Amino acid sequence: MSYNIVVVCVDTFRADMGGGGGGALSFVKTPNLDRLRRESLSFTRCFGEGEPTIPVRRCLFTGRRSFPWRFDTPNEGLWPAEAGWHPIPHEQDTLAERLADAGYLTGLVADTYHMFKPTMNFTRGFLTWELIRGQESDNWRQGTPDSVDLAAHTLEDDPSPADYPIILQYLLNMRGRQREEDWMTAQVFRQAATWVEENRRNGPFFLWVDSFSPHELWDPPGAYADAYCQAEAGVKDFIHHSVIGSTGENLTPAQIERTKALYFGFVTFVDRWIGHLLDAIDANGLREDTIVIFLSDHGTEVMDKGRFGKNSTRLYPYNTQLNWLVRHPEGPAGSSCDYWAQNQDLAPTILGLSGVEHEPLDGFDMWAAAGRGGGAVRDHVTTGWGNFACVRDEDFAVHMRVTGPDFADSARVYDLRTDPREEEDVAGDHREAIIQAVSRLESFAGPLPLTFRGYRQRARARSIRTYAPFRYGKK
Repeated sequence: MSYNIVVVCVDTFRADMGGGGGGALSFVKTPNLDRLRRESLSFTRCFGEGEPTIPVRRCLFTGRRSFPWRFDTPNEGLWPAEAGWHPIPHEQDTLAERLADAGYLTGLVADTYHMFKPTMNFTRGFLTWELIRGQESDNWRQGTPDSVDLAAHTLEDDPSPADYPIILQYLLNMRGRQREEDWMTAQVFRQAATWVEENRRNGPFFLWVDSFSPHELWDPPGAYADAYCQAEAGVKDFIHHSVIGSTGENLTPAQIERTKALYFGFVTFVDRWIGHLLDAIDANGLREDTIVIFLSDHGTEVMDKGRFGKNSTRLYPYNTQLNWLVRHPEGPAGSSCDYWAQNQDLAPTILGLSGVEHEPLDGFDMWAAAGRGGGAVRDHVTTGWGNFACVRDEDFAVHMRVTGPDFADSARVYDLRTDPREEEDVAGDHREAIIQAVSRLESFAGPLPLTFRGYRQRARARSIRTYAPFRYGKK
């Protein structure tokens, strides 16, 4: 039979959270995902191939590598317009197109607004799609700065709107919320549940649900953050860590703990609404007819190494390791696979599960590989982010800037056998690890150092982040 397929992709969701993973943040409450993990096959060593948000999703949707950044593809209207942030090329078939051609009803429900910007092509192949507006600096609702409380989320008590355009735009977008169902996360999963109910007899179907939360801004309903660190008088909620600097050097210990709690609480809030969708699948009698896949695009740092956030120079597992769970009606349940996996494996895996033939892609059918039990499909993984890349295997993680002439001399090497947290650079003692990492990168990227082309947008207004600097000027 052809099973329905529901994919839940969540942004900025670390792989070491929740009671089922046994990771550094296992105290973060994710009861619905813990339940899903107990019912699923978990790929425990899955890493992003090309980061972050748009490069990961382009690879998920096509099964084609995003890294290295070689496509000089027009990206008018998109920001960021950095390396790898470009549309799905027209010549690449999408997963949704392939499944629609095979007779699946395809649907997309998301609030990851980058996917829907002009020219991006992420809706290709979806017979229905819906964008929940308002995330981050989505230019959705307008108004005057005095209609929101910008000072509640900044260090200054009288902040300039031009200095905080992302936060201002977000607060304008969020005016009028009364209950947690008004949060975009809830809207995404409620709408996805409605889609499942309305199409329960239209199988086989393929539904992609994409939640931008818990990406910044870390703004859960207050009770969710309070469960990790109670709000205190005089301690503001810094919902975007850019306000405080990546190292939090200007913060008191209480402010740091509250900022961390905003992220942890947001994770639990997202989990609560994932549970709403899982319950809807069961309530509509689809449990035995539907494959459920949960994955993430990357993580973030919450002072693990003295910083908040993520960036291309910090390709540690808390930023680059992905969640990947597959619940199949036929099992296996509560199982794990420690084969090295990457996000280019998702498309061939889903196509394999659905019985859709296709030409060779850049990834592997990991479900088939795990089922065969014949051994791992690769002995290492590579992650590209901006001008940096990381190659990791059983023994070493090698971090390097791949665009500079000193790519080998400036590489950092961590011996994972004795230093799994990647804290001590031992490059001087393990030059062979650098040589091997370079060889592995060059096998698909070409000779190092790499040169990346980038499309130059013709006018600044084609990639406006928010209107605030234009309207209020800059200091």
